[in-house]
Amino acid sequence: MSRPSRSALVSGIAMALLMASVVGLQALRERAQDTVPPSAAGGVLYVSSPQVVSKAALSYRSLLADVYWIRALQHFGQNRLAAPDNRTYALLFPLLDLTTSLDPRFKIAYRFGAIFLAEAPPGGPGRPDLAIALLKKGLEAQPERWEFAHDIGFVHYRQGDYAAAADWFGRAAAIPGAAGWLQPLEAVTRTRGGDRATARRLWSELLKSSEDEWLRNEAARRLRQLDALDMIDAVTGVVSAYRQRTGTVPRSWADLIHAGYLRGIPVDPDARPLVLNPYWGVVTLDPASPLRPLPTNEESTL
Repeated sequence: MSRPSRSALVSGIAMALLMASVVGLQALRERAQDTVPPSAAGGVLYVSSPQVVSKAALSYRSLLADVYWIRALQHFGQNRLAAPDNRTYALLFPLLDLTTSLDPRFKIAYRFGAIFLAEAPPGGPGRPDLAIALLKKGLEAQPERWEFAHDIGFVHYRQGDYAAAADWFGRAAAIPGAAGWLQPLEAVTRTRGGDRATARRLWSELLKSSEDEWLRNEAARRLRQLDALDMIDAVTGVVSAYRQRTGTVPRSWADLIHAGYLRGIPVDPDARPLVLNPYWGVVTLDPASPLRPLPTNEESTL
């Protein structure tokens, strides 16, 4: 056997053993899932060191990066579906770090992984610091990707740090080939940070500019959330007007319809009826709405 073919055989065997270990551990995890709480069941990190796994992967780095990316998606999804007290997201960043160490040009892992990390509880871990660290890692690996600098600004904006957000939008605009709307976005952020109109503009630009279907879908969902917030504010104003005139809280939508305040039951952007609390007059989304949880303040509307 020639040396090149022997080397290829050794590489193939090593990769097969590594993949078998991953599959075996996953099988053990699945069998134990019925008896282990979700937070503990999600705690299996097959290899913790990006350096070790990169060396072990040999020429199969991209393939193994896909494995860890899928594992990151599973970890996020399982925690999001778990009971609130069992949500930890403890392995999300390590899995994303492994993924992007194996494949430093895995753009979707940086961008969508940052959205996962920055998502506020209970929908996510609420770790914007790790989201920024992941995006900075992507920018270091791919300095020509203005999208990473833009996304860092995006995360800062969601935290209410509009000066830092504007700085990063400006840095993104300075990268050759960047979108032309980044410079005016920097100016708008410096002067109008924190309002829904700016949030809507940011998500709209991401919806138009992103090459990734997942990011476009997320931007579309965020825009529907903004529409839902506007709808709830408008209907809450109607409830307040009814209460001021009658001195009582409307017990149902029928009270408002019969009094001429509404033409029909108000619905959210996904055509689900809004919910009216008959005791306090609070207007909310349907508990089963895919738009929940809504942002709770202007800083988090992004």
